[in-house]
Amino acid sequence: MPRIQFADVSFPDHNIPSAHDIEVRLRKFLDRFREKIGSPKFDYALSEADRLKVRRRAAAYLSAVSRRSGMDHLDPKERARLEVFRNGAQIQPVETEHHADEIASCLHTEMPWMAPATERLWHDMRASVRNGDPAPLVRPMLLVGPPGIGKSYWSRLLGAQLSVPTTIIEATSEPAAFAVTGSQKGWGSAGPGKVLEGIMASQIANPVIVVDEIEKAGDVQSAGGQRYSLTEGLLPFLERSTARRWSCPYFRIVFDMSWITWILTANSVNGLPAPFLSRCPPTELRALTQEHLIGFAEREGLRRDLPPDAVDAVKDVIMAIKKPHNVSLRSVVRMLDAVDQLMNRPALH
Repeated sequence: MPRIQFADVSFPDHNIPSAHDIEVRLRKFLDRFREKIGSPKFDYALSEADRLKVRRRAAAYLSAVSRRSGMDHLDPKERARLEVFRNGAQIQPVETEHHADEIASCLHTEMPWMAPATERLWHDMRASVRNGDPAPLVRPMLLVGPPGIGKSYWSRLLGAQLSVPTTIIEATSEPAAFAVTGSQKGWGSAGPGKVLEGIMASQIANPVIVVDEIEKAGDVQSAGGQRYSLTEGLLPFLERSTARRWSCPYFRIVFDMSWITWILTANSVNGLPAPFLSRCPPTELRALTQEHLIGFAEREGLRRDLPPDAVDAVKDVIMAIKKPHNVSLRSVVRMLDAVDQLMNRPALH
């Protein structure tokens, strides 16, 4: 799996000497130097002023090493957290156009009604292979369609097909930008955002990040009247040029976030600001038909190894409903869950 430099810092050598070791070396050097130039024995014994100078020189050396690393403003605990990026971060590739075809085919077979999203993804993956990119560069996708058609399910399936982690951020429960960007020190809940935390945990720099129901995020205001909207916080991530050098407000270090696959879901574009929509044009999706729901029930029932007659009962319920849009994938999953529980219920004695 290829690696990229993810954090714009340089990590000091593990074998860098301690302040004590440097002071010992400097004292020995000063002793030898004075002896070499012929100073009398009693003159080259180190005075308190000499020792103070040695300590200052050692501190200055270590400070210069720290400044060159770009992490001199961090405390030791925070530097230790960033050690996971000493050798960069991994990116999961799509090696060939055939591999891209296989991923798109799997997504389309499983969820054919998501064809507009799958087709767009497919073209991006094939273009990345042709361009020689080490990993797929997928343009941010805003999936707009009725609730319950499986937008988040499709996103998780995509992550599984790409063999990368998938993080779901619920815009309704976390409407401020902090969930994505993190917050700077001084805030009571200061820390890196979920995106960076996920990459630190997996050490994979091209995860799938899903922001669910983005149109419901709204604005969050501080006591001082400052706005911290989720859509504004996302803007730097949605353009490759700015994402490549994204500055984390918590660590105050630049990270390369340009390999992330962003999937934003919404039921409508109402309320979404123009700058956000310009960076992330919507992909319109239609409501599910009975055929889609029945096909999903069959595939999911087969995956769960449910008896055909049990799956047929779920299909009969779907067909009995006059208006298919009243049934969502969640409804089908709940029905299959109920069948699964009945089939595996322990026998009573």
